[in-house]
Amino acid sequence: MKPARISRVIPDSIAAEMGFEVGDSIVNINGISPRDLIDYQFLCADEYLELNVLDKRGKNHFLEIEKDYDEDLGLEFETALFDGLIQCNNKCPFCFIDQQPPGKRDTLYLKDDDYRLSFLYGSYLTLTNLTQKEWTRIEQMRLSPLYVSVHATEPEIRSHLLKNNRAGEIKKQLAWFQKKRLQIHAQVVVCPNINDRKHLETTLLDLFSFHHGDIPAVISAAIVPVGLTKFRPDKDELIPVTTEKAKEVIAQVQELQVRFKEKCGSTFAWLADEWFLIAKTDLPPESHYEDYPQIGNGVGSIRQFIKEFESLAKAKLPRKISSPKTFTWIVGNAVETAFQPLVNRLNQVQNLQVDLVALNSKYWGQEITVTGLLTGQDLLDHLSNKNLAKNVLLPSVMLKHDEQKFLDDLTVVEVAEKLGVNIYPVKDISHLLDRLIDD
Repeated sequence: MKPARISRVIPDSIAAEMGFEVGDSIVNINGISPRDLIDYQFLCADEYLELNVLDKRGKNHFLEIEKDYDEDLGLEFETALFDGLIQCNNKCPFCFIDQQPPGKRDTLYLKDDDYRLSFLYGSYLTLTNLTQKEWTRIEQMRLSPLYVSVHATEPEIRSHLLKNNRAGEIKKQLAWFQKKRLQIHAQVVVCPNINDRKHLETTLLDLFSFHHGDIPAVISAAIVPVGLTKFRPDKDELIPVTTEKAKEVIAQVQELQVRFKEKCGSTFAWLADEWFLIAKTDLPPESHYEDYPQIGNGVGSIRQFIKEFESLAKAKLPRKISSPKTFTWIVGNAVETAFQPLVNRLNQVQNLQVDLVALNSKYWGQEITVTGLLTGQDLLDHLSNKNLAKNVLLPSVMLKHDEQKFLDDLTVVEVAEKLGVNIYPVKDISHLLDRLIDD
């Protein structure tokens, strides 16, 4: 097990006062080596700590700290997992990892199926690779809620989808969560002709059967269309979701939503925004999404974006800016129709001109593409020799979280140079508006 290597020391924190530096590592806390960020947070909650620290020069230090209970030390780490990632043991044909071209950065090919990342960050896992020791830890440390890719509750269908016989135990596992008073959010990726129609209904009804009591085992469910790329393996049984299929699934799920709402007062099962985009129909109203329990699956993300935009635009946008400015705003074509009213609002500001450019991904071979999947090559394919504004706004969701690099490993600098423009990544709506009106 590697020591927990520090990536940031928060200013004015306990750690900063004690002289911690980036590159130092925590070897153990009160004699225990933390396996991950969960252990670290649990061990550091005590009022009295004895730390074994390995500094960045390779020298050991033994420190004693007295602090308030639950007071944070002010350290951040290079990774949340100090003992390594628990990888996936399934072979789902729709796995995005297997639908990528070879030769890109190594991290793009890591198959995460780690319950700790699920608890900490909301990533989805399948539960097929957990040992008894890990089930016990989930119970003892109350690691809840977790986020679980269910896809199907019928044992034979789920085992077929995941290519793993252990996948058929999902209903027993849901019963375990119910017995232990722990919770999950569920995800169902719909693959036409495999887990749709009657199988989808069975899955959603089974999941809803665990949504009762003061601590429901299944808090919510998201229904997501399978995403396919041109790099997927041959003979994978998968077919893309068509407009007709999207309309069929929307109608099927909306009928179940009415029944769920009548029984428990909640919609419970939500359709990802992509269904409505593929079906070329209107999204549900913002009020439909309750407290956005499945926002990570793109359920209500467009409505939430529009609501936040309208609120911030009202507060931030002036009637006029001092000098003329023109921008190109790049997005995936999945949101083109939904975002056009936002662009119209921006262009009401005198001296400001914003042109929305909505692209599909030729790189992935998709007709409809969400913004986060656009690559540097897509920008070059679509925008070379086009009359663009000198300043281009790029949602940072397209880029690596800690580096200005696209999914295809091209960098923002490389793309900007080839297009002959200035590219400005924007991390959120507030950042977008500031960039537009900043003098």
